Amino acid sequence: MRSHAQAVVIGGGLIGCSILYHLTKLGWSDVVLLERSELTSGSTWHAAANIHGLHDSTNISLLQHYTMTLYKELEVETGQGCGVFQPGSLYLAQTEAREHQLRLQEAKARRYKMNFYEIGRDEAERLHPLVNFDGIRCIMYEPEGGNVDPSGVTMAYAAGARQRGAEIHRFTPVIGTEAQPDGSWIVRTPKGDIRTQWVVNAAGLWGREVAAMAGLELPLIPTEHQYFVTETIPEIAALDRRLPSVADRDGEYYLRQEGLGLLIGAYERDMRFWAEDGTPLGFGHELFPDDLERIEDNMMRAIDRVPVVGTAGIKRVINGPMIWSPDSAVLFGPVPELTNYFCCNGIIPGFSQSGGMGKLAAEWMIEGEPSLDMFGWDMARFGHWANKAFTKARVQDQYSHRFKIHFPNEERAAGRPVRTRPAYEKQKAMGAVFGLNFGWEHPLWFSADGEPKEETIGFIRQNWWAPVGREARMLRENAGIIDISNFAKYAVKGPGAAEWLDALFANRMPTEIGRSCLTPLIGKRGGIAGDFTVTKLGEHEFMIFGSGMAERYHQRFFKAVPLPEGTTFTSMTERLCAFNIAGPKSRELLMRLTNEDLSNESFPFMRSRRMSVAGVDVVALRVSFTGDLGWELYCDADQQVALYDALLEAGKDLGAGPVGSRALASLRIEKGYGSWSREYSPEYWPQESGLGRLIKIDKGAFLNKDAYQKIAGEHPRQKLAMVSIDARDADATGGEPIFLHDGTPIGQVSSGAYGYSVGMSLALCYIKGDMAKPGDKVSVAILGRPHDAIVLERPPFDPEGERLRS
Repeated sequence: MRSHAQAVVIGGGLIGCSILYHLTKLGWSDVVLLERSELTSGSTWHAAANIHGLHDSTNISLLQHYTMTLYKELEVETGQGCGVFQPGSLYLAQTEAREHQLRLQEAKARRYKMNFYEIGRDEAERLHPLVNFDGIRCIMYEPEGGNVDPSGVTMAYAAGARQRGAEIHRFTPVIGTEAQPDGSWIVRTPKGDIRTQWVVNAAGLWGREVAAMAGLELPLIPTEHQYFVTETIPEIAALDRRLPSVADRDGEYYLRQEGLGLLIGAYERDMRFWAEDGTPLGFGHELFPDDLERIEDNMMRAIDRVPVVGTAGIKRVINGPMIWSPDSAVLFGPVPELTNYFCCNGIIPGFSQSGGMGKLAAEWMIEGEPSLDMFGWDMARFGHWANKAFTKARVQDQYSHRFKIHFPNEERAAGRPVRTRPAYEKQKAMGAVFGLNFGWEHPLWFSADGEPKEETIGFIRQNWWAPVGREARMLRENAGIIDISNFAKYAVKGPGAAEWLDALFANRMPTEIGRSCLTPLIGKRGGIAGDFTVTKLGEHEFMIFGSGMAERYHQRFFKAVPLPEGTTFTSMTERLCAFNIAGPKSRELLMRLTNEDLSNESFPFMRSRRMSVAGVDVVALRVSFTGDLGWELYCDADQQVALYDALLEAGKDLGAGPVGSRALASLRIEKGYGSWSREYSPEYWPQESGLGRLIKIDKGAFLNKDAYQKIAGEHPRQKLAMVSIDARDADATGGEPIFLHDGTPIGQVSSGAYGYSVGMSLALCYIKGDMAKPGDKVSVAILGRPHDAIVLERPPFDPEGERLRS
């Protein structure tokens, strides 16, 4: 066994072998995989191994499509069979909402030239004569859908990695991972130690135990999961072809051919956790006792849809473990608090995603950043607040509602609240409906008298549409008070503060006390890794404000630039709360609570100062994400309620009141402001997202400047634009494809909302190159249906910025 390696992958299941293979494919041959037992032990060997390409997330669809096409290439490359069966998949919609979901996925497939399209009942019955299609509103067909052999695929990845120089050691448990001062690791095994540049935790059911060796606690918990295979079904035996699989997610089961019978699986409501406190080290290829009564309701729905299931005998039952994260997505990426420790844990649809995961993991380790923005998979989306109680509650909800549609703007209640601010109870009493942001409860909107107290969910406009409109118009006409406490807040102090900030960010840092700037953070490929506001509060004191949900994500970048001696960087997100007071009467409202001169001459746009508001010490910034006249006020958390009370009272006779984040989203889109993880992403270059003007290439070195310089002169591949859409009952939310009227795909929506103060359904979007210019008519696939739209030359609200700077 090697004593040194570029990477050590812990775990010989599907994902570990895929990562090993892709590391070698990108050029690392000095890599080792360690497996405590046989390859495929744990969850891999007993998986149903279905494969499908489409997903609600565009980038995940791209990765699943890559994975599906990889398996046959692997067979040719390695000579190892993957057991690929691709008779196609039928996707059924029983409800209007499911039809909307499938039609949107079909529109995305057209944009990316994926094979997924609607068929009629006659064609569906020809493809699968055993299915009863009564009550089905819509049928989509994916010709490449199917399944693979779990062991075959895993062995193919392993064979491909070995052919390129990787070592694989079975029956070699890892008993320790020890971080070294130089950033490397020592991985300890009974057969000897390996010093490695990277540790990769792909340990599946034992991901928690492997993470604990490095002092890390992962939010994961296993459950039982059952499927069964029938005896031979005569109708199938009589066919000369393989039947397509059936995705009847409204029925809450999955079904496909296995041999000459059928395989039927379910995610039942009466689910069971397993090994909550730790996976037994001796577990490997064992199964749990059958418990088919738990999935009886799901089986009955499968029998209604495919009647032969009801008369077929059961050949075998598989009841095995799966390990889940709180949102059922993988915990993926380098651990921000550690150096060169990579996680890939909690994978559920592994056989649809294994190739894409392996590819992105290899890119991240070797090239410094994945080629696609996968923040939705990034382990940094969870923090210390994702404790065992939260994880258990969320996993129970995810498992038992596995096939439930994730609607736009949906907020699930399981496991909440986890983190609350002091004003939470007051806001709840005021009628606030809350959302979750990096563990924090924050108001989405406020229910006034006669308005709904809880929100409905769906693809079309919901019951919160009117209350959110009331809040947005109130702010534009008078003033609004928005709780922005979930923004990330950092303090940088010391003689090297300015030097450190200049070395980190791409814009010039403010040199005068009280001045602020907007600045991008550049990623490893030259894209937008973050957008921040930086203000100078003292000679050697600055504050940084950014996206709250990306706080742990951004730690990786902050750590990449060493702090000068005597300089400190401190997260203030938990210690400080904040309100944005915005709208044409916001100055008048604040002047009632402070002796400060708030005139435009004394306190202009993009300035800051320390001041007292209603007796509360605050840091005030003249800036607002609404695009309107406004200030952001930051105070100690224990003063949040006092400040809130004063602001609300002072605003009453001005027609001002509380405003939630849903209205804020509408207001910022009216103004054309981008938002992190939507318009601003490592995938997008600064010149594409409109942030190129904020990069000062002549100021000296800054993080990843060399990467930016490589792409700075390139013509934009796509450009951020705004469209006004002829939409009557549903608005774009993000991800909707955009086409020319001849059907040519030209881009996709990044954010969308109804602009209440301008009377338009609006969307920010990325459009390829010069394929559409202001004034051109395009088509946006809302609910998967074409909607006429016009590319706007300027944002419809205050395009000259007069109100913002007045």
